[in-house]
Amino acid sequence: MASESEVSNITYEEGHIENSRGMKLFTCKWVPENQDPKALIFICHGYAMECSITMKSTATRLAKAGFAIYGIDYEGHGKSDGLQGFVNNFDDVVNDCSDHFTSICEKKENRGKLRYLMGESMGGAMVLMVHQKKPDYWDGAVLVAPMCKIADDMRPHPVVINILTKLCKIIPTWKIIPTNDVIDLAFKVPEVREAVRANPYCYKGRPRLKTGYELLRVSSAIEQKLEEVSLPFLVLHGGDDRVTDKSVSKLLYDVASSKDKTFKLYPGMWHGLLYGEPPENIDIVFKDIIGWLQERAALGNSRLEKELKAENDIFSKK
Repeated sequence: MASESEVSNITYEEGHIENSRGMKLFTCKWVPENQDPKALIFICHGYAMECSITMKSTATRLAKAGFAIYGIDYEGHGKSDGLQGFVNNFDDVVNDCSDHFTSICEKKENRGKLRYLMGESMGGAMVLMVHQKKPDYWDGAVLVAPMCKIADDMRPHPVVINILTKLCKIIPTWKIIPTNDVIDLAFKVPEVREAVRANPYCYKGRPRLKTGYELLRVSSAIEQKLEEVSLPFLVLHGGDDRVTDKSVSKLLYDVASSKDKTFKLYPGMWHGLLYGEPPENIDIVFKDIIGWLQERAALGNSRLEKELKAENDIFSKK
C-alpha cells in the first residue's frame, strides 16, 4: 500500500514490490504536480545507504526541475528485506533494479518519455550494470563518483583480500573486513556524517565478507569493460575523493564508446557530492546535473523516433 505526502508542488509516494526471490523491496517516487514530467529518472543509492531519506534532497531538486524520480532500496539496504548490509549476489540486485525500472518505463503513460539512470558510488556501478543488460534501452546516465574501482584507501591489503575471499564461502555474513570508516571518508560536512549515523536505515558496521567480495568483483568487472559503455553520460567526481577512484572515472570518459559523454572533476570536493558537501558546492554540482539533463530533454526523444521508424518500416513491408 502506498503512502503519499505533498511538498511544494511535488507528490511523494512509497510502496513495496516483491522480487524473484520473494523479498519485499521498498520503492519510492517524487513526481512534479500539474505538469507532464520532462523525463523519468531512476536513482540508485550507494553502499549502506537508502533512497527515501539520504537521497530525498537530490530527488526533490530534480523533481522541482520538472523530472519524475523513482528509487528503490536494494536487498539488505534501507527499508527493504534482507540482512542489513548484506548482498549475497550483486547480479541479483541488478536484476531487481532493472525489472522495477523497466516495469515503470513500460507503463502506458510513460512509453513516450525519456529514461535516465542516476547513481552515486556503488549506485554508479549499478547504473552501468543495468545499462549492460539492455544497452539500447536507456537514454542517458548521471554517474556520481561511480564505483568503477574502489580507492586504495578503502581496499584491504591483497594478502588480506585473498584470505577474506576464501573465508566468505564459510562465514559470508561476518563483519570482519578491515577498512577505514566510509562515513568519515565520504562526507565533508560533520552534520551530514552525524545524520547518516543517526539514520537507522543506513548500515554502519564493517562490510560483511560476501558483500565486500561482491563489491570488489563487480568493480573489477566494470573496470575491464569501460569501453562497452555506449549510452550518453555525465560522470562527476570530487578531486579529493578517497572512497572511489577518480582516475577510473576519467578513464571511463576516455575509453567509453558513447558519442555523448562529459566528465566533471571538482577540485577539493570529497566523495559525497550530492549531500556531503557545503551548500555552495552542492549547488554547483546540481547546476551541472540539471543543466545536462535539461539540455538533452530539450532535444527530444531520438530513441523513440528510431523505434517508431523501425515499427513503421516493418509495417510498410507487410
